[in-house]
Amino acid sequence: MNKNLIIREYILATVGVVITAIGLVAFLIPNNIAAGGASGLAMVLNGVIKLPVGVWMYVINGLLFLIATLTIGFDFSVKTIYCTFLITFCVDLFDRFIKIPKYVAGDMMLAVFFGDVLTAIGMAITFTQNASTGGTDIIARLLNRYYAAPMGTTLLIVDFIIGVLAGLTFGARTGMYAILAIIINGMTIDFVMKGIETSTQVIVISEKDQQIADFVLNQLKRGATYLNGYGAYTKKQRKILLIVLRRRELGELISFIRKTDKNSFIIVNEARYTFGEGFQNIRNVF
Repeated sequence: MNKNLIIREYILATVGVVITAIGLVAFLIPNNIAAGGASGLAMVLNGVIKLPVGVWMYVINGLLFLIATLTIGFDFSVKTIYCTFLITFCVDLFDRFIKIPKYVAGDMMLAVFFGDVLTAIGMAITFTQNASTGGTDIIARLLNRYYAAPMGTTLLIVDFIIGVLAGLTFGARTGMYAILAIIINGMTIDFVMKGIETSTQVIVISEKDQQIADFVLNQLKRGATYLNGYGAYTKKQRKILLIVLRRRELGELISFIRKTDKNSFIIVNEARYTFGEGFQNIRNVF
């Protein structure tokens, strides 16, 4: 495994965790918006027994890792363990020691919106580095192992239960905002991850295929593959270029092809996941 890639993944995962912690401490925790996860359960427990949310997160995550290790064995990646306890540390740090500004809502919708946006962006960045922040993910994994419960569905149910508990602890209005935050958070994470991970697949049929391939290799620093084709109308053998690149690079490629061969035929598709060199690492995916 490339050492520089490992360092890059840990740096980006750390950035994601810090952003998530800021969203929690600045917007969600001050307004008791328990939007699922270990942090949400910690807010509920804080409403019952006044220990700091960060301390409760240490207790919850520690117990969950212990239970999971004893029941399904130690199969968590080092990166997941790192991110789980880093977010706990950051929440406790920002909540009690480094006092960051907190929005105590006059408008709960603002707290839900900005809290969800920050936490979703942070979690999406962390997820794209093949890590997670643990918490209720561990509960979902346990139920999946012993009862074959689908991970995604189980995680959603657990988070909704935490939202209901928030309503019982802090009042129905706060509980409804917590459930709303859970829904928005899931949708926002999917949206952000799609933007981060989505690549573009381009198929090019052109008489200037060599020039286009050289541009992709030397200017865009991407790969290109030749496929053999046969024209049904022309009855001629053709070379077809298959190119995969980031969406932000597509405009540059199209601009070059337009200048090089206006008669080229181009097909552009969204590639939801792309694994391999220059894209997402296939290790620990799914």
